[in-house]
Amino acid sequence: MHRRATLQDFLSSHKHVVQVRLSRVRGSSPREVGTCMYVAAEGLWGTIGGGQLEYIAIDHARRMLQTHVISDTLDVPLGPEIGQCCGGRVEVTLSQMRQADRDSALAEEQAAQAALPHVYVMGAGHVGRALADLFQHLPVRCILIDQRAEELALCNADVEIRQSAIPEIDIATAPAGSAFVVLTHDHALDFLLASAALQRGDAGYVGLIGSATKREKFRRWCRDHCDGLATDRLICPIGASGSRDKRPSVIAAFVAAEVIADLTYEPAASAPSRSIDLPKSGSQPDAGGDTAEEISR
Repeated sequence: MHRRATLQDFLSSHKHVVQVRLSRVRGSSPREVGTCMYVAAEGLWGTIGGGQLEYIAIDHARRMLQTHVISDTLDVPLGPEIGQCCGGRVEVTLSQMRQADRDSALAEEQAAQAALPHVYVMGAGHVGRALADLFQHLPVRCILIDQRAEELALCNADVEIRQSAIPEIDIATAPAGSAFVVLTHDHALDFLLASAALQRGDAGYVGLIGSATKREKFRRWCRDHCDGLATDRLICPIGASGSRDKRPSVIAAFVAAEVIADLTYEPAASAPSRSIDLPKSGSQPDAGGDTAEEISR
């Protein structure tokens, strides 16, 4: 597993860096106020939205480095003048970074990382590992959990790997607003973990791999064994957006999109229940004619 480079790595490897910050936004813009990127003579970190706006900012920052300008401001219209169609206008503040600026940037980055929502992938089978591969590139902290060391060892993603004999504890101690994707090697364990996630009442997402039939069995199980625990917020099947592709990586792509949509567009505590258009077969497809839950093992 290769560790991803960090802002600290970037700042440590470049003596002279210009911080580029969006300090004002009027109208439509590709990023929000406060977004930063960092420009060195031969390196970049972050993005303020790409396109011509970013090219202009990078070019200006590098001229500042060449001419030893300490700080400057750009007022950029995001329209035909620069070949960009957002239609808004942004003010960009550029400043060469002193040690105090570097310390402040690292503190901000650390705080942002600490605030990332947690995504617990409960099961390190084929689909679980494919999810870890995707979540490592998204603004979440992904934790891949399994009881089986040999399955966890197959994961090469830059995520937290956790062998847990009692994964219910991991669910109980997760931060509020966390997402839980349940796809273990055992139906009984699936039910136990999905019910534990629902019982919290503050999850940003609870998904269970399987089929419409499994969802109904789980609903009855909760009625009989969990004092009638409501299952309205449960997503099952997961990633059921209409694709008939049976490969774990494709299933994982739909699930990851589903999780990120719930985590970023709605407050976790007040997200309404969601109806699912199920595939015609009523089950989640996966490789070799098996269901997704079977291939996830």
